[in-house]
Amino acid sequence: MTAEEVSRGLERGELYQGQLRINPKKFTDAFIPSHDDTHDIYLEGIAARNRALNGDIVVVQILPPEQWKVNTPPVRSDTDTEGVSESEIQKDHKRMAAQKNVVHHSCATDEVKQMSQFSLLLEYQVVYIIEKKHSRAVTGFLKFLPEKPFALFSPMDHRVPRINIPLTNCPADFSLHPSSYAKVLFVCRIIDWPADSNFALGELAKSLGEAGEIQPETEGILMEYDVDFSEFSDEVLGCLPTNLPWSIPPEEIRKRRDLRRECIFTIDPASARDLDDALSCKQLPDGNFEVGVHIADVSYFVEEGNALDAIASQRATSVYLVHMVIPMLPRLLCEELCSLNPHTDRLTFSVIWKMSPDGKILDEWFGRSVICSCVKLSYDQAQSLIEAPEKIFSAEELPTVDPLHTVDEIHQAILNLHAIAQNLRAQRFINGALKLNQPKLCFTLNKETMMPQGCSTDEHKDSNELVEEFMLLANMATANHVYQSFPDLALLRCHPPPKTKLMEEVKELCTQLGFDIDISSAGALNKSLNTLYGDDEFHAARRDVLTNLCSRPMKIALYFCAGILKDTELFKHYALNVPFYTHFTSPIRRHADIIVHRLLASSLMEVGKQASLCNDKKTAAKKVSELSTDLFFGMFVKECGPLDSMAIVMGVLDKAFDVIVWKFRVQKRIYCKVSLSSFHHRKVGKKSELRLVWKPKDQESPPIEQVRLQNTRPCTSAYVGDTLQL
Repeated sequence: MTAEEVSRGLERGELYQGQLRINPKKFTDAFIPSHDDTHDIYLEGIAARNRALNGDIVVVQILPPEQWKVNTPPVRSDTDTEGVSESEIQKDHKRMAAQKNVVHHSCATDEVKQMSQFSLLLEYQVVYIIEKKHSRAVTGFLKFLPEKPFALFSPMDHRVPRINIPLTNCPADFSLHPSSYAKVLFVCRIIDWPADSNFALGELAKSLGEAGEIQPETEGILMEYDVDFSEFSDEVLGCLPTNLPWSIPPEEIRKRRDLRRECIFTIDPASARDLDDALSCKQLPDGNFEVGVHIADVSYFVEEGNALDAIASQRATSVYLVHMVIPMLPRLLCEELCSLNPHTDRLTFSVIWKMSPDGKILDEWFGRSVICSCVKLSYDQAQSLIEAPEKIFSAEELPTVDPLHTVDEIHQAILNLHAIAQNLRAQRFINGALKLNQPKLCFTLNKETMMPQGCSTDEHKDSNELVEEFMLLANMATANHVYQSFPDLALLRCHPPPKTKLMEEVKELCTQLGFDIDISSAGALNKSLNTLYGDDEFHAARRDVLTNLCSRPMKIALYFCAGILKDTELFKHYALNVPFYTHFTSPIRRHADIIVHRLLASSLMEVGKQASLCNDKKTAAKKVSELSTDLFFGMFVKECGPLDSMAIVMGVLDKAFDVIVWKFRVQKRIYCKVSLSSFHHRKVGKKSELRLVWKPKDQESPPIEQVRLQNTRPCTSAYVGDTLQL
């Protein structure tokens, strides 16, 4: 369709627009959200996508009725009618006839449509690509085709089509020695895709090296997701201060609130080098507290519109991999001039509250400030202070503390912050917040080879929750402040509610498992989940399964410009259950936070387009981080395996079943054909059941029938949520 036809079709409601999602485990299935976002529109097969790729913003139309499919229920045969009334048999045949009529006659009567609507599968097709979000770059392998002027490129991501590469674009000796390139990983870019071809046309962008190695695999992931990992240009570096070592100009200090003599400290991962945020807490004579969140003033160094701002807005976010960070800003800013390193004067934006001991806000102040952090604490060090409230810590037990302050002063400040944070957290969940945290896999690396030596899941401690509560509070306070000041320009962050249909499906599945969850609101869901986790030996496994199931229907949070979304109901953050939220606390690694800082400083700029880019880059960064974790976990298993672990059944399919490998919190799909001697699948109503027969350990032993897997909770079988030794 032309742009004009699409515009008219959307206005008349004949077409639907949305972001295309292709199932990575079954690439023939794709979806876009419905116009009211209550359910998904299904596109079956590659042809229906009409050359659109995952993530693209597309327009679809319903195909003519004669192209719809009929999902025909079985009609009883003459030999299968015992005990069935004649009227029931007649209804079966009438239903069958009705379905045929609807498919072949678009003017079918309402009665016929009503009889057949449950079994009609409407067919949709992409007719226009509004925005190509997919990078059109993909990693994969080359295959030589004899007597063809091109080679066949097979992407590792099956959601992307196979690509024809002209031999003239292949390595010079590829035609003579194709086997030499069998394991070489390439990056290919799609340059064209004819409408009448199943194959795209492309060109090789880069040879990465041998597949299975960390470096080439990582570089391929970064290129696929359009992550800029190049060195910063001289023009960009020219925007940085040159008079090093740099110090804050005296005239700048005079413009700010001077907090350098206050007891202010950072709490971060032990390995962190980009320290965005610091905290302070002192008790007031009236028994209340002055609590401060102090955030690096990156906007002081990143002037709007210069080359540094341009590259930061283009990258939009730092990307964290297992073994490296792709910074949004040059390291001179990330790790030195902006980082709130201890014993060094730093420029900040501060939010300072007067609070009661139970966390009630009595007064609030926003402004630019200058601080000098007195100590850099790790989460573990802060945790040790929280766990020993009566202990007198020696100076040797903590990193070097500024002489202006004592270890006891810092200890008491952290204990006060912890007590207030617990009250804030409790109140958040009373007010209807939802927590669906999923454990993250962490690795220990060989310092020389950077290969994984061990892995574990991160543990969320009180010190993590302390920092989290005050960062959330600062973000919420800032969101309210910038919206009140700039209702048309405020850059906010919303979290839409999950799709109703998908949540109802999760509720139905949980009911089959014997778990009753309340999906009426975020708070109701959180309360029911906490009740179901229990306190037996499998409470952690049960929590992981339920958290995973309930996370699937959830939508991602999105940046938006308040002036574009006029309906304030759409501003809400579902999980936090608050009307306004934004990102303010991480400007070193997020460009959205820099924009918010500029708004706080009464700077005006157009934020709608940048909000969209920040969404895309944040999503890509999250996916790249996940793929980096998958890569290192695969390498860890290869180097240190085989590994023996309990696994929790998540779902049962016809030829496979999904599990969470409990020890590592890794989700995997187990394909029956690969691991089993045989298997038997059957469907009982909506219930899917697999009977597994494992291969014997030696040829003389018989196969072992281990267990029957079901999507329900039978008396003597494993079920979704059970544990299996794999």
